Formats: sequence, C-alpha cells, structure tokens
Amino acid sequence: MLCRISLLCLALFALILAPLRPNYASEGRISLIRDTEIESTILAYATPLFEAAKLDPRAIRIYLVNDRQINAFVAGGQNLFLNTGLLLRSDDAGQVIGVIAHEAGHIEGGHLARIHDALKRGTAETIAAIVLGAAAAVAGRPDLGTAIALGGQDIALRNFLQYTRTQEGAADAAAMRYLDGTQQSARPLLKFFETLAGQELLSPSRQDPYLRTHPLTRDRIIAIAEFVEHSRYANTPLRPEYERLFRRMKAKLHAFLDDPTLVLRRYPPTDESLEGRYARAIAFHRQHRFEEALTGVDELLSVYPDDPYFLELKGQMLFETGRPQQALAPYRRASALLPDAPLIRIDLARVLMALNDPAVLPEAREHLRVAVLREPNRPFAWRQLAIAQGRSGELGESALSLAEEALLLGKKPEARFQAGKAAASLPEGSPGWLRAQDILGAIEQDKEKDND
Repeated sequence: MLCRISLLCLALFALILAPLRPNYASEGRISLIRDTEIESTILAYATPLFEAAKLDPRAIRIYLVNDRQINAFVAGGQNLFLNTGLLLRSDDAGQVIGVIAHEAGHIEGGHLARIHDALKRGTAETIAAIVLGAAAAVAGRPDLGTAIALGGQDIALRNFLQYTRTQEGAADAAAMRYLDGTQQSARPLLKFFETLAGQELLSPSRQDPYLRTHPLTRDRIIAIAEFVEHSRYANTPLRPEYERLFRRMKAKLHAFLDDPTLVLRRYPPTDESLEGRYARAIAFHRQHRFEEALTGVDELLSVYPDDPYFLELKGQMLFETGRPQQALAPYRRASALLPDAPLIRIDLARVLMALNDPAVLPEAREHLRVAVLREPNRPFAWRQLAIAQGRSGELGESALSLAEEALLLGKKPEARFQAGKAAASLPEGSPGWLRAQDILGAIEQDKEKDND
C-alpha cells in the first residue's frame, strides 16, 4: 500500500519568474526561489562531483530554499535543495562545493529517507514541505504549523532525514573521494564543518538545521583533517571561474533578498567590480529608481553584450515597468543564448502575451511548450500555456494544460474536470486525448488506493 502523507496547516508558495524575485518567508511558510543563473552556477559546481560519483548529472534538479539558516539536503531522487543561507554565509565557492560533494555521498550511499510516490511524483514545493516539515518536527518546532503523518511506513518521525553517524562518515569519505577525483581541495569542507562545530553548545532551536539533521562529531572533523593533510590536492587553489560565479551569485542573492539600502552600503559606488555594479542595478530597480537601474544594466551590457543574465535582467526591468515591447528584444536574445533555460522561455512568453498581439501567440505557445517539456512539474508553466492556448482558440489543449496544473497542485477534482473536458474536445486517439485518459486513470487509481 502506498504511503499516505498528510500536510496540515502548511502554506506553500514558489517564485517562478526569473531572474530571482524574493518573497520573504514568514514562519510556517516555505519559499522556493527560481533563478536560472544561480541554478546554473550550482549545476556547474555539482556536475563534476556527480560524474565522479557515477551519477547522472542530467538527472539533477537544483532548488533554492529562501531561508537564511544553513541547510542542504537531497530528496526524491536527485533533487538537491540548498538554503540561501548556505550560499550567503559560505566564505567561498569551495565550501558550497564541499557541501554538494557530501550530499552526493548520501545519494550514492542510498542514505535517503524515502517516501515513495510522495517524493517521486510531487512538485518541488511538496518535497520541500515534507522534508522541512519533518526537520522542523525533529527540532521540536510544532509552532511552524506543520504536521506530517507517514502512514504505512516503519519510519519514526524523529528519524526522518536524520542521518546516522555511520552514514555521515560514509558521506564524508565519499565527498573526499569526489573532491580528490576532480582535483579539488577538501580544505574548504573542513573549514565549513569547523564553523558548524562552534554551534554544538547552542540549544537545538538556535542551531542551523544542517547541524541538526547531519550529526557532526569530532571524529568526523579529525578524519577530514587527516585526509586534507595527506591529499595531493590539499593546497590546490579554487578555480577562478568557480570563484567568479560565486561572487556573482552572492551579489545577486544579497541584491534581491536584502533591504536595498543595505545592498547599496555593501556595494557602494566606489565598488567598480562586476558584482558590485550588478548588485547596485538590482537594488535601484527594487527602489523604483528605474532609470538608474537601466543605466546600470546597460553599462554592464556595453562591456558584456552577450551575457544572457544581464539581458534577462534588463528584460525583467522593462517588463515590470510596463514596457513589454521594449522588454521583448533582451528576452529574445537571452533565450537565444540559453535555449535550454525554461524559466527564460516562460518569461519571454509572458512578455509576448502581454503585447495582446495574435501574431505572436504561436511564438509564446512554442516557448511554453518547450518549457513544460523540460520542466513538466512546474504548475505555473502549465497555467501560462493554458492561457496561450485558450487565447488561440485551442480549448481542448487549454483544458489539458489546466488538468496538468491541477494534478501537480493536488487538486484532483479540478484535474478530473479539466481532463474530462479535454477528452471530450480532442480527437480520439490523439496524443492530447491519450494524455487526458492517463490523467483520468491516474486519479481513479489514487482514489482506489485511498479507499484500501
């Protein structure tokens, strides 16, 4: 019998648009941030490590949790969740890479607490809710408004996603092997663990979640220190490209998540670095100083005309200030430079639809079609595709897209209704009709299992 999971009193929301747009998490809420640039940076760090672990990097899904505490976890296969706190409080790229290597060790070692279909079929928001809800319960925080029932599973709540000391040691050993295998130093990972070790005397409620769910012992630190002492790569400097990506990532996170006034203090006009100018342009935009913001991003583009993320940012600025026609060119260029970036395609499609021009609707539909093919678990993308299809008179296809969205959001009655509409409208035997039948069949199967 399938595991049944009940999430009570949990408010979920996700940020879908790119570049990164903050929505501050309040107690009891989970906020996932989407940003193509930051996800690409994490993927660049993770890919060599996953290859060293003989895992498929193409199966990695990167998710950013908007939380200032240090934490990272893997769940539901190769879904890698990183708190923004980990990225902002790391001293360099090496520490982030070390943590990713450790998490890859948990995947290779099969240490993950599994909850079957709930993690395999759920959206990223659902997975994060389950895992972070369990972590909150482990920490003794029922005030977060999260209750989780794991029916039919011989897993105690307090052991959920709480790795044993043996598993932690095995993941450490694997991480050191991956780092050596990719000719990177394990010293930053050692420094990261030494920093966390300083929290051991704090009460559990004041410790970072990473320490609570990844038990840290003195033996582990000693083992890593001994490894570093004998590793031929112990003093290998960080790769300049990784550090450059790290500085940009950190500046972007600060610029979107911190108070703009604090951002401008952190990156004053005297800071002429790329990341300083990047952060100031974003801060000006958030302060509604739009001309200064556009001037800032145009200055960056004058030096880096083919940087897709600067183009994306300019498109966002123009679109959010009511200038979709002007936003079109930078978004199109960004998408051409990064054709495999679904978030950019979604934003470009939204700009096209905002023009209210029937002539560009086919282009919008195509961008959204590609986006849902690459990220089929994104409800927002299905909703946008449904809107584009509806405006084009493709009512059966629109109903099918709404059924996909409802299914991902767990709205089974709505999914059944929309799938039924699609099945009645689409030619029998067509791909869309067959998919509608699949959705109806899956809902019926779930209903039967729930009644078991």
